[in-house]
Amino acid sequence: MLEKLGFIALAGAAGTLARYWLSGLVYDVLGRDFPWGTAVVNILGCFLFGLVWEAGAERMLLRTEARAVLLTGFMGAFTTFSTFIFESGGLLEDHRYLALLANLGFQTILGFAALFAGLALGRLI
Repeated sequence: MLEKLGFIALAGAAGTLARYWLSGLVYDVLGRDFPWGTAVVNILGCFLFGLVWEAGAERMLLRTEARAVLLTGFMGAFTTFSTFIFESGGLLEDHRYLALLANLGFQTILGFAALFAGLALGRLI
């Protein structure tokens, strides 16, 4: 059990670093006028979650322990839903209602699309 927790913690550290790097890269490229970094991380995270879930749970290509490490550790630290809500709250407080609606709709719709794309790819493996 302690070994499993150690792997989850290491995967969480890797997920945190991956989120920091990717969102920073996206913000460097696209700017900070819209929460693009968070959006990209969340959408990619939804895709990867679907892929790992399907490959692991449905296709049995990943052991339960590996799935726990990837989904709880890496993905738990990589995805940024709390940041998504925080940034959306900032748009609301700034009275940027169109940007708020765009952010909520964009990430939600593409997040679902990415999840189902990951599930579909997982079924092909």
